[in-house]
Amino acid sequence: MYDELARIAQTEFGDIVTRVQLFRRRAAIPTKLRLFIRDGTFVDVWISLDRRRYAYHWEQRAVRGLIHRHDNAPDHPEIPTFPKHFHDGREEIVQPSTISDDPPQALREFLTFLRECLQTYS
Repeated sequence: MYDELARIAQTEFGDIVTRVQLFRRRAAIPTKLRLFIRDGTFVDVWISLDRRRYAYHWEQRAVRGLIHRHDNAPDHPEIPTFPKHFHDGREEIVQPSTISDDPPQALREFLTFLRECLQTYS
């Protein structure tokens, strides 16, 4: 699955993704995908082996002091889309998330959001 996500990032979002890196376990099983973004930030994509848990995390703290992350850790029951939620700029700013449950579609949605943000930052 991570290979497919890396291909999507490189082919469909090559204007913003400069490099991809797969993190692997000793058994060569991918555990995380990192996407390096043209502005010096990066995105980490983590999906559990059973595909039930996920996180799409845009790390920008070193550049802008921000993070954006869709995940479904069951830690915000107050959110109407629980367990899905979105950290919007900071860990403590939590919003509902409507990101797709399908990893390829979710990655496309997240990188489209990222592309739009980069246009406003320029």
